[in-house]
Amino acid sequence: MTLSLMRSLTFFARRIVPLVTMVACNLTAHAQSCALCYTQAASSGSRIIQGLRSGILVLVIPPMFMSIGITVLAYKKRNQFKRSDVLHSEPENGGW
Repeated sequence: MTLSLMRSLTFFARRIVPLVTMVACNLTAHAQSCALCYTQAASSGSRIIQGLRSGILVLVIPPMFMSIGITVLAYKKRNQFKRSDVLHSEPENGGW
């Protein structure tokens, strides 16, 4: 294979394939809406609509905070196990 062919395949694999995948997944996500659920929510009273909104918040907020917490912990612990710190603290006679 020539170098230009390799570059074009790499460009295709890195740019075009993820873009097409993202668009295809987005279309299937829009197809998941249920017409029956939508009509039932639209025809219900304001009390039911407020209950649905509260339920959505209850289902979204705790996982969001858990994800943020895990991300913060991973960021704080990212340099805890650096190999260079261990190598500088070892004695010169041997050891692990």
